[in-house]
This record gives sequence, structure tokens and C-alpha cells, in this order.
Amino acid sequence: MHIVIMGCGRVGAALAQTLEQQGHTVAVIDQDPTAFRRLGSGFGGRRVTGVGFDQDTLREAGIEEAGAFAAVSSGDNSNIIAARVAREMFGIENVAARIYDPRRAEVYQRLGIPTVATVRWTADQMLRRLLPSGAEPLWRDPSGGVQLAEVHTTPSWIGHKISTLQEETGVRVAFLTRLGEAILPSSQTVLQEGDLVHVMMRTDEIAKVEEAFAEGPEEGGH
Repeated sequence: MHIVIMGCGRVGAALAQTLEQQGHTVAVIDQDPTAFRRLGSGFGGRRVTGVGFDQDTLREAGIEEAGAFAAVSSGDNSNIIAARVAREMFGIENVAARIYDPRRAEVYQRLGIPTVATVRWTADQMLRRLLPSGAEPLWRDPSGGVQLAEVHTTPSWIGHKISTLQEETGVRVAFLTRLGEAILPSSQTVLQEGDLVHVMMRTDEIAKVEEAFAEGPEEGGH
């Protein structure tokens, strides 16, 4: 696939190098030609100097044959304008924009532009590592009665089946994050060290669920 990246900062350069290593062709756009030094001499893709939401610049970067577009410059407005131009003018389906302001990110999500709110995501990830106990809400239904949350599991759950975890805690496991990949478990899936467990549960039962996850499985229950 051909992928166009706007912004050759640390994120853009790392993204470009990773995608090229995976066999994709890549074009990187940046207003500052010295920014391309971050790509290193081994980078074989296009380096395009210009504004990432300018249609001629995008065409020079090969947007018309691209399968995806990433806007990761340092400016929220530039990122979102470029993402919308890629989506609406050139029909690129796989578009993502990096947004520093999490309040804006939610607005743009509603416009159909997938966003990565850098500061909030990074802070959330750091908090989960620094303060891993309890439940971290990820989504609530409009009534507020049900929510999806990442719940910290005590190490004694490792080696037990998802079915046991569900029976003893009263939750439904929606998915696991294992080695950075999201997986949909079956009832026979066994929890491994490092798994992040994401569950659906009733909002009024959070305290009970947290306690059950913290206590570990009942004796002998595999």
C-alpha cells in the first residue's frame, strides 16, 4: 500500500520508517526540508516539501494512489484540515489525525475522522502503569447503566480461563490487550502475564467487580 504522512517530527519519521520496513511505499510531507533528516539515509520513500493540506502537494506525494493518510504535524488545525482534504477531496478511507487537545479530538471523531489525542492517550497509559489498581472506564452507554472498563487483575488470575473469571466476577470480558494487540477471547482463553482485561459491567457493580478482580480466583477454580 502507498501511505502519505504529513509531518516529519519524531512520530511521523518513526511511522514512515516502520511502514517502509513492513513493505509499504511511503511519502512524507513537511514544510521544513531539514525535518527529513530524521528519516535517515536508508529511507527510500518520497520527501515532499510543502503544506500537507495543499492539493498539489498531496498529489506530488502520491495521494491519488494512496490507501491511507496520517496527519501527525505539530498543529491540530493543520492536521484536521489535511485529514478532511484527504478524506473528502481524494476519497482516502483510512485517515487518522493526531490532535493535542482532547476536547477537539472528540468533536473530530464525530466528523468521522479517527483521531489520536496524544496528550490524553499518553497520560492515560502512564497512569495505568503508575496506578494499575481498580477500573479505568473507557465507554458508557447513554443511560450510564453499563460501561466498558479496563480492570486491573491480580497476578493470581494468570493461568485461569476467561470463563472462570466471568463466572466468579459477574462481568463479560469484551477483549484482551496482549503484547499490544487486541484479541477477542473465547471462554477457553487462558489469561497470560501482561494481559490487559477489558470488561463490560453494570456501573453500579464497579466496586464489587474491582474487589473480585483484586482478590483472585476461588481456591481450586481453574
